[in-house]
Amino acid sequence: MGADKATLIFAGTPLWSRQLDTLRQMRPDKMLISARFRPAWTPADTEAVLDEPPSQGPLSGLSASLRHSRTTHLLALAIDLPKMTTGHLTELWRLARPDIGVIPQCGSYCEPLTAIYPVSAASMAESALASGRLSLQSLIEHMLEQNIACIYSVRDADRPLYRNVNSQDDLE
Repeated sequence: MGADKATLIFAGTPLWSRQLDTLRQMRPDKMLISARFRPAWTPADTEAVLDEPPSQGPLSGLSASLRHSRTTHLLALAIDLPKMTTGHLTELWRLARPDIGVIPQCGSYCEPLTAIYPVSAASMAESALASGRLSLQSLIEHMLEQNIACIYSVRDADRPLYRNVNSQDDLE
């Protein structure tokens, strides 16, 4: 897009601020921002968790965040999903069980960056990184095989919540 997606303005608000406000409404124990470098806009109530160099995409950030987490589960929320709501995330959160995460699925595609991961998935994520298997879809498949995640089939009415901002047109 030619710019840091986090700083793009959607409905008058930077994407980073919008997503953190959505998460704050859930009253989390702690909020983490996964990034290659500490963003200048990182609020005081939020901790930046940096990818270990070299960054290898979203799996790097997820792995570092899982390793850093001190709770039973980690809720991941992509920066580029500005229509996601606290209500929907709360619905996903309520489905999580001890050592079992929740992975939304739209059709045949899993949504790994709006999902709830048990921290026990940290070793799987680290192993995938170490072996060069960088696909989050592959990680989710492995988690499902190991029964540490379940699928949440996204209702048609909720699919717009999962629409990514990938172009200037998407911002309008």
